[in-house]
Amino acid sequence: MNVAKYIDHTALKAETTLSDIKQLCEEAKEYGFYSVCVNSCYAAASKEYLSNSSVLVCCVIGFPLGACTKEAKAYETSDTIINGAKEIDMVINVGALKEKRYDYVLEDIKAVTNAAKGKAIVKVILETCLLTDTEIIKACEICLKANADFVKTSTGFNKAGATIEHVTLMKSVVKDKAKVKAAGGVRDYKTAIAFINAGASRLGCSSSIKIINGETIDGDY
Repeated sequence: MNVAKYIDHTALKAETTLSDIKQLCEEAKEYGFYSVCVNSCYAAASKEYLSNSSVLVCCVIGFPLGACTKEAKAYETSDTIINGAKEIDMVINVGALKEKRYDYVLEDIKAVTNAAKGKAIVKVILETCLLTDTEIIKACEICLKANADFVKTSTGFNKAGATIEHVTLMKSVVKDKAKVKAAGGVRDYKTAIAFINAGASRLGCSSSIKIINGETIDGDY
């Protein structure tokens, strides 16, 4: 199994510099990762650094809280795509979901999927560590209704990341109608394989090289 092709090589911390992004892209090209996952201000630079390679640019939207307006998320999506993003990882409005304002959550996601339609795939970050199983199921159902391409576990910036149980649950809901991305807590090769076997088609990792090299590390995203 070529685990590298499952990995979105990630750098999303506030202190990330342009030099860090350049290194991220060079690593992604060297190891053959599927994409680099960066904040939207680095879309254009990432596209430039990844020229003449098959590695895609993935950008996060409404990150990490998901608490901005749907209009802001739609604009950020469109702007990011113009600057080179081929994949979009958006954060849902967790508070609205927990309050059962399901129409609001649907319209929030649709604002992004509509902005990205025909131009980029959309992964929807649920932040599963803040949700009950019932809320995870409902969120997945809403994502399908909004025509999202992926459901994703976590930002990696909250109290916990992905779990095998949550990935399995998400996959049981979306089945073959969408894919699942696990992010946060994917810290070694064995764990990466476990998430893939549980149904993840993509992994968000900041320590991707160590995972590929079989090292065990401590980290967040």
